[in-house]
Amino acid sequence: MDFKWLNEGQIKKENNKIEMVAPPQSDFFFNNGSVGTEGITPESLCNAPFYHTEIAGDFVMRVKVSHDFKDTYDSASIMVMCDMQNWAKSCFEMTDFGTHAVVSVIARNGECDDANGCNIDGSEVWLQVCRCGNSFAFHYSVDGKKFYMTRFFNLPVAETVKVGLLPQAPVGNGGTRVYTDLTFEHKTVKNIRMGE
Repeated sequence: MDFKWLNEGQIKKENNKIEMVAPPQSDFFFNNGSVGTEGITPESLCNAPFYHTEIAGDFVMRVKVSHDFKDTYDSASIMVMCDMQNWAKSCFEMTDFGTHAVVSVIARNGECDDANGCNIDGSEVWLQVCRCGNSFAFHYSVDGKKFYMTRFFNLPVAETVKVGLLPQAPVGNGGTRVYTDLTFEHKTVKNIRMGE
């Protein structure tokens, strides 16, 4: 498949493994509200390197991700994008609760939400995104076989969308994110919530 950069980054490919560098203070996030006087909330940034391809119609993308969880909000993520104001990402993230969790963020018209999903033991997990028309679902798996939904959502998409890999380090010093066994299937799943 033909891949391109949005915010070009550092990448190394070997067999079925892709290593990407998350630069310091890199993210895709719109901070639209007041969050109080304590805690760390990412700034509005759209500067993380996005290594993507363009896919028309329904599809399933799946990849195993891992990293070393140094700083809060560090993540190895996947993203689907309509445009710079409308996108969604699924992140294997170092949360501000000190956990490793599958987190999802949806941006619509330049405004973001942010939802922590389940905590994961260890430093690797499978992430998946499915598309059916204007509907999408994010899933995760600990074994690459049985996937569980973390988010169902809709985006105002055209026939073709950008989808790919997004390493980020919103408040930290950056580092390497590892993606292995990346696959794309042009298919319509029978049950988008189940991802199959």
